[in-house]
Amino acid sequence: MRFAYTAIDPTGKERSGVLEAPDPDRAAAQVKGKGLFALRIDPATEARLPAKETKAAPRARAGRPFVIGRPVSAAALTVFTRQLATLVQSGLPLLRALRVLERQEPAPGFRWVLGALAETVNAGGNLSDGLRAHPRVFDGLYVSMVQAGEAGGKLGVVLQQLARFMEKAEKIKGKVRSAMFYPVTVIVITVAILSALLVFVVPKFKAIFADVLKGAPLPPLTSLVLSASDFVRGHFVLLAGILVAGAIALRWLAGTRSGARSCDWLRLHVPLVGSLFLKAAIARFARTLGTLMTSGVPILQALLITRETSGSLLVAEVVTATHDRVKAGESLAAPLAAAKLFPPMVSSMVEVGEETGALADMLVRVADIYDDEVDNAVAGLTSLIEPVMIVFLALVVGTVVIALFLPIVRILQMMG
Repeated sequence: MRFAYTAIDPTGKERSGVLEAPDPDRAAAQVKGKGLFALRIDPATEARLPAKETKAAPRARAGRPFVIGRPVSAAALTVFTRQLATLVQSGLPLLRALRVLERQEPAPGFRWVLGALAETVNAGGNLSDGLRAHPRVFDGLYVSMVQAGEAGGKLGVVLQQLARFMEKAEKIKGKVRSAMFYPVTVIVITVAILSALLVFVVPKFKAIFADVLKGAPLPPLTSLVLSASDFVRGHFVLLAGILVAGAIALRWLAGTRSGARSCDWLRLHVPLVGSLFLKAAIARFARTLGTLMTSGVPILQALLITRETSGSLLVAEVVTATHDRVKAGESLAAPLAAAKLFPPMVSSMVEVGEETGALADMLVRVADIYDDEVDNAVAGLTSLIEPVMIVFLALVVGTVVIALFLPIVRILQMMG
């Protein structure tokens, strides 16, 4: 079978050609055997070889496309980081690597950002300078690690570390989201079913009861359900407005410092799920700080970056106090132990890391431990929440059904 390939040689020039191979893997192996780095391998009949880019003149920059939200998702940014690390470690010049990734990027917004980064590098600037101009895409952690990699001459290694960090962070986020998805879904379904029963089903039974029972008293539970139905139907717009206003008020409150702190405290201390959020926050703190220190970022700067990317106001306060005390000459373990937010094991392992001179490695180990703790917490929480939610749904819907069934029993007795 014939395959057309596009690759890059050790000097950074694009090479194209056609070769014979039984499958794409063998074709990729042949390209690698030629000393080339494969960018694309396609069946020869479907290949679309990219045109070579000339260096005669800089390309004209199109206007920035309009994008709602972030120009790129966290998962796509992780893929880009790993691809850039691979290209740089393969000996490809940074400018050529950025141009290659720009050309194959499908998202218009992020493709524009990559073009801007390439122009910054082409003009003689550092990659970190270009990253800093796009804070919606690259946060302080990303910029500082790249800057440290540039200063130490190990940009490819640091990009690999950054990609691994981002993959771990997304994995933890996904597990927390999966743990919360089931109960939220069940609650939404329960509310939808209950609303449909009260608005559409219960009124029909009310008319039947009034016609058959001729004003006879109804069981208390039935009267309560009928009254709830009348209230929901008569004040539906008001209830919807209250829900919308409540959501807006909560969002505004969460935007204030005191409100955000209260929400964060509640999230970390709520029964059942609070420990899950706390373990995820500890894992993020330890992995961020450990990765930054491994990449060569000074500890005081690493603490400031960790504070800004912690995702928790309470954790950020602890990191701020830790930064101030470390700046004053204290160890890292002492303020962590005094904060009482993290378990004693964290401060103990940090203290051991400081004493042995392997603090960065110890922080990464702490993160790995709490990643496993999050895995176990998600598994336990899922097994516990599933039957609880099923019972909750059954109680809510079953209460309405029983309330409607009780008068039917009385009607059957009257007919008998």
